[in-house]
Amino acid sequence: MLNVSALEAGYGESQILFGVDLDVGEGEVVTLLGRNGMGKTTTIKSIFGLVKPRSGSVTVAGQDMTGADPHRIALAGLGYVPEGRHIFPTLTVGENLRATARPGKWSIDRIYDLFPCLKERRRNMGNQLSGGEQQMLAIGRALMTNPHLVVLDEATEGLAPLIRADIWACLARLKQEGEAILVVDKNVDALTKFADRHVVIEKGRVVWTGTTAEILATPEVKDQFLHV
Repeated sequence: MLNVSALEAGYGESQILFGVDLDVGEGEVVTLLGRNGMGKTTTIKSIFGLVKPRSGSVTVAGQDMTGADPHRIALAGLGYVPEGRHIFPTLTVGENLRATARPGKWSIDRIYDLFPCLKERRRNMGNQLSGGEQQMLAIGRALMTNPHLVVLDEATEGLAPLIRADIWACLARLKQEGEAILVVDKNVDALTKFADRHVVIEKGRVVWTGTTAEILATPEVKDQFLHV
């Protein structure tokens, strides 16, 4: 679904990414881990064309999307749940979902089945929702594009523990339904309950990759690269 190879990118004269490699297969859940400021969000923005790569490649479902415009990358099959959610504040829940809808298995009814609270709030404006409800709406909006792969940047940042648990349960359910997911978050213990593989980034370089079994068996990875 996604292959990133030798990706280098930055802002102005500052280089942030140095040869980043990662890939996500069909139906696979992969995490991108690292402390704040290590290049995770720059990696995601480079994948989506929001930051133009200086070198390397980004391939989506077999199509070369390196440096393409964001709308072309979305059309190629990537669904984006950005850090900070960025739902449409003056549209209702239903309008937010319809705004991004493309034909496929995900419909508004299926989103409401995944997130019953959104059905209850379907006539509320985006800015009338709680932070957790906005995150659910952002996930639903990405799914309504019927993507090959859903990418979540800081999936549970700033959310209450109970809401975080709801988001993790949602992602586990999406995995059961065969969705491919790339997720950035800091909660390693929650991610290892459903993710298949993990990519750890430090100062713009991939310093470790492995399966869930391998990261659980290598506590020094968390101690060295993930603890604040």
